[in-house]
Amino acid sequence: MFTNEQRQVERTGRSGTPRVQYLQELVSEFQNATSEESKEKVVAHLANFAYDPYNFSFLRQLNVLELFLDCITEPNEKLVEFGAGGVCNACVDPANAAVIAEYGGIPLIIQCVSSPVRNTVNYALGALYYLCDANEEEILKPEVIEVIKRYAAAGTVSVSFSNLANAFMEKHLPDQT
Repeated sequence: MFTNEQRQVERTGRSGTPRVQYLQELVSEFQNATSEESKEKVVAHLANFAYDPYNFSFLRQLNVLELFLDCITEPNEKLVEFGAGGVCNACVDPANAAVIAEYGGIPLIIQCVSSPVRNTVNYALGALYYLCDANEEEILKPEVIEVIKRYAAAGTVSVSFSNLANAFMEKHLPDQT
């Protein structure tokens, strides 16, 4: 459920932690984590907050979008998965999409389309769907289009890949569907 200011006040109460402070605590916990498992849990938690428009400005303010992108560059597949999930959740907002593009996120998301982790591929396809609106020249390259076409045709292998790829093609490549 999406949050608004009134709902947040009701849920937090008088002695609760304001959302921006809570998110800052999560970012600090990630930065101070010594184990991969701790980092994975924190990034997964942050990615869950990234779907709610109420949190979008906080994510930008706290550089969480950049944290997601950094996770995508890690060798740890769980961090890549959760980072891609955070990007996917957040990039529906044009301001977030602009930050992701500005910090080199599009090539990172394109790399995720070839991940061995199914969730990472789903997140990447979803993110490209939204990021393409303002970044066509960077995304609609022949090699990317070819991969998306293969996923679109792979309905028997993965319905989710096929559905996401077909939605991408209908919106961004209508003459090729």
